[in-house]
Amino acid sequence: MSQSLAVLGGITAEQFLNEYWQKKPLLVRNAMPEIIGLLEPTDVQELALEEHVTARLIRQKNKNPNEWHVKSSPLTKGDFQKLPNLWTLLVQAVDHYSFDIAELWKKFPFIPQWRRDDIMVSYAPKGGSVGKHFDFYDVFLVQGHGHRRWQLGQMCDESTQFIPDQPLKLLPEIDVQFDEILAPGDLLYVPPGLAHYGVAEDDCLTFSFGFRMPNLSEMIDQVSDKFSENTSLKNPLIDIVRQQTAHLGEINSTEFAYLKTQLLDYLTQAPEFDAAIMAYMSEASYPNNIPEPEEVDANDVAEVIGADYQIILEPASRLLYRKQDGSLEFWANGDTICVSEAFIPFLKQIADGESLLLDERFNQIEILEDITTLLNTAVVMLLPPNEN
Repeated sequence: MSQSLAVLGGITAEQFLNEYWQKKPLLVRNAMPEIIGLLEPTDVQELALEEHVTARLIRQKNKNPNEWHVKSSPLTKGDFQKLPNLWTLLVQAVDHYSFDIAELWKKFPFIPQWRRDDIMVSYAPKGGSVGKHFDFYDVFLVQGHGHRRWQLGQMCDESTQFIPDQPLKLLPEIDVQFDEILAPGDLLYVPPGLAHYGVAEDDCLTFSFGFRMPNLSEMIDQVSDKFSENTSLKNPLIDIVRQQTAHLGEINSTEFAYLKTQLLDYLTQAPEFDAAIMAYMSEASYPNNIPEPEEVDANDVAEVIGADYQIILEPASRLLYRKQDGSLEFWANGDTICVSEAFIPFLKQIADGESLLLDERFNQIEILEDITTLLNTAVVMLLPPNEN
């Protein structure tokens, strides 16, 4: 029987997944007190000016708050001069720039890594908002600084109408069924499709832990790309037994069924299919955030064994595995990974979110070479002792 979780207000993961996940909201007071103070408003503005950071500055006109303007990164210091009274700054993937923030993913051990998108932070002065809207993904909204009022309303879907001629997909109204103010450390789970509206009560920071499902369109694109690499598929099919026809413009039912069967039969057994899905699922959400690593060799790694370094997953990278024919198959950032048998248990632990002390267990040449390869491709990183 699973234990109750403080981040879920004392209920178990099973209860949350059965009763709330993708069904209804959950408010938990003081669910994540450790998030308080991890970022200050000035930190967010400084981060938004960094070269590879993905950010948006959303402004509402003073004379007409219903007129919205959006400026996407790169942002400059000039963008923050002469701001209107109502504005909001959104910075994506702050977990890629802070180990302390990245560690907060461990608060949700009941949701697999492949469902994670990123942790976004929203800063707004009093009255700031991004409008009434809904998302197609699961999100945990956690207050990190100040206070924000949240109103939740009706369920929405693809047919929901938005306000026309706006740079954001805004809802004209919300049927308010929930109205609460979140204080630092409070958490609000919002399922996909639920209309929500957050307004800053004072200078506030809100962290959004987003969990996104893949969509079929992108999966099909990935599969198609993999198929295009197989030159044998460009060979014509063998024709069916040809009979004379009086209707030259017709593809008859036998011919059509044959073509369809050939395609579907290949899809069900195509090796490219599995590879395409794993490549897609392991792609980094923000590949530009993956740092250019400093090249090292096995001797460099061997020299720091026993010096209290930790091996961890690079925060901007994604590392997944699946069981295949009794063994584990690893993928990272869209590519398959091959490592020695000796290193497989350790790599699984890293993929599962564990940090490993670089000690004598790793002092084998094949393992050192595995670690070196993963360091040089920025899949993992070594965390120095003073940052552990």
